[in-house]
Amino acid sequence: MIEGRDRWAWSPDEIRRVGYRVIDLIADHLTTLRARPVFQPVPQDLAGRFLEAPAPRTGIDPDEILDLFRLTVEPYPFGNGHPRFFGWVNSPPTIMGIFADALAAAMNPSCAGGNHAAIYVEKQIVNWFTELLSYPRDACGLLLSGGSMAALTALAVARHVKCGFDVRARGLQQATSRLVFYKTAEGHGCHQKAIELLGIGSDHIRIIDHDAAFRMRPASLAAAIASDRAKGCTPVAVVASAGTVNTGAIDPLSDIAEVCREEDVWLHVDGAYGAPAVLSAKYAAELEAVCLADSVALDPHKWMCVPVEAGLVLIRHADAQRSAFSLVPPYLRTDGSQAGVGGPPWFSEYGFQQTRGFRALKVWMSLQYHGVAGYRDLVNREIELAEHLADMLRSSDDFDVCEPQSLGIVCFRLNRRGVGARDLNVFNQTALARLQLGGIAFLSSTVLNGVFWLRACILNPRTTSADLAAMVEAVRRAGAELSGDPAALTT
Repeated sequence: MIEGRDRWAWSPDEIRRVGYRVIDLIADHLTTLRARPVFQPVPQDLAGRFLEAPAPRTGIDPDEILDLFRLTVEPYPFGNGHPRFFGWVNSPPTIMGIFADALAAAMNPSCAGGNHAAIYVEKQIVNWFTELLSYPRDACGLLLSGGSMAALTALAVARHVKCGFDVRARGLQQATSRLVFYKTAEGHGCHQKAIELLGIGSDHIRIIDHDAAFRMRPASLAAAIASDRAKGCTPVAVVASAGTVNTGAIDPLSDIAEVCREEDVWLHVDGAYGAPAVLSAKYAAELEAVCLADSVALDPHKWMCVPVEAGLVLIRHADAQRSAFSLVPPYLRTDGSQAGVGGPPWFSEYGFQQTRGFRALKVWMSLQYHGVAGYRDLVNREIELAEHLADMLRSSDDFDVCEPQSLGIVCFRLNRRGVGARDLNVFNQTALARLQLGGIAFLSSTVLNGVFWLRACILNPRTTSADLAAMVEAVRRAGAELSGDPAALTT
């Protein structure tokens, strides 16, 4: 118990005692996940207590708070720490990233700007990622919450640069032509949200055809831009994917960049998930053209396992980014001197946020610990595991695989010969629901060309081929339970 009546005054011994309890909780959580269900919903009575309990009128002791966490919060995680969790694009946290979050919270700086260490750590992170992507060293970057905020930031700069008038002063109400953006149907939905929030409207997003591998067709893009110019519209930006969330598809970035260069259109590459595969043996050549983009999104909290939130946007044109966002009130204006209090130009001049957390430390400490070589090994291993899973499914008569398989994502489904397309979709949907609540493994899903697919994304460094086999058997068993096949149930 904290001594005395001042709950703000903690002694060093009390900080250590409670801190060690926290460390024990972290260690127990991380090291017992494999033996526990991948996912289990919060019981309804507990959910009701969370939703209905009033705010505490008086404080309680730290040990009681940690007991509450242990009993009511820790047993019901999202599931992404488990090595048989393959849903969406969610990784487990790096251990050093966990520690970094605590250290960052203890320092608790505002990273709007200033001449303090957190600012230089973030600038170093930006430099490291420009190096990894072969991006211009004088590019600008920000750590953000994730790919959605990266999209909004990058496309706001694109609008500012390419709209043809001073959009900050005049606003879209005085636009002399319609502004148009371009993406495929496989592009992430956050880009539509961003374009809507920027006042463009989803009616002015051109959906560009993709090929059988779900990759944008550059010829279709060029034709759409030419058509819009002929109608008096202003093409602003193209959103290309360096690894879509649905299938891991990588758009032909070099060809798209050439179209954008010829047409004077901004190119934003969504590499939130897939860009780290530039480190891989298989995809490095395909992804090297990321460096041609005007802006790039990459989420260290995805493939690099940095604890959320840790997103990154890189923008080639630092002056344009500052011009799009800078609005410095007198009480924040500095001379940019690195010898004084103000330090280098503030991050808040390059994005929307003023108060910004110390996100950089968990990225910095994770990269320091694993190194580029460690992340290269991780990415290569998870790509190989995905290929192994796809081969395992292809060799079985009761599964179909969505082709081509790409990056660490495998889309597949249970097949039932002679069953119609709609019934087969329902069958897989129902099997998935059973699987997700069964506790053995967790998958998400997607729909491609009207077909419902189970979807596995491999992002956990502790996942093994045995975990993949267990997941496949759990899916097979869920299907057998639905079809009433006793022979399948005993395999």
